[in-house]
Amino acid sequence: MNENLKQTAEQFFTLINRLRHLGPDAPPTQEADIAHSHVSILDYVAASPGCGIQDIARGLDLATPTVSIAVRQLDEKGLITRRPNPRDGRAVQVFLTQKGETLHQRMHRFRLQKFECLLEGLTAQQRTTLLDLFEQALDSAENREENRRDQ
Repeated sequence: MNENLKQTAEQFFTLINRLRHLGPDAPPTQEADIAHSHVSILDYVAASPGCGIQDIARGLDLATPTVSIAVRQLDEKGLITRRPNPRDGRAVQVFLTQKGETLHQRMHRFRLQKFECLLEGLTAQQRTTLLDLFEQALDSAENREENRRDQ
């Protein structure tokens, strides 16, 4: 069973790497000259406007200094803005700029195109089965992670 799990994980990893090359040519991150890793911060800020650096760090399970540096870099690129937190003068709130919102929307469309490319060769039933199995696998992994944190 363990050997099968390892082989399956390797195969899944290979498939995910193939997915990176599927779909539109260049991700909008190249044009914006930002690291692909910064996209998760843009996603988080888009979903939680006004969040703080520590909120982002906790939400993405990153170190606060790492997020702080990335936020500064994204601010310098004009993609986000930092404003003083009115309730805590030492803290800042983070928001997407119009340029950041536009890039975030373009990234969303880019990712959707990749997944459409992936799924278009499957029947409706196959798509449902794939999504159901993927959701079950994620639920199981999330439950295991939650149990580990509780211990």
